[in-house]
Amino acid sequence: MDSTKTKELEERIAKLESEIKQIKARNHKVEGDKAWETSWLRRILIIIFTYIFAVLWLTLADTANPFLGAIVPCAGFLLSTLTIYSVKSIYIKNRK
Repeated sequence: MDSTKTKELEERIAKLESEIKQIKARNHKVEGDKAWETSWLRRILIIIFTYIFAVLWLTLADTANPFLGAIVPCAGFLLSTLTIYSVKSIYIKNRK
């Protein structure tokens, strides 16, 4: 093989290796994002912030017992996160 073809092959290999590194980096980021999206820490933080804002809103609206009323949207969020994965798996299983 002549030196020109060897150099072309080396350049192609270097380009492919670079693309593989980029794909691996993207996959690593996507895996991290997915882990965060499904983590209990994220769910708990959303529940806490939802509760705080709901209490503030219900207090400003001068409702009776805002601390108890704020539990409703938090419980709704928690239930939706627990059931959404079941629905997703059924959807994926039955998808054509």
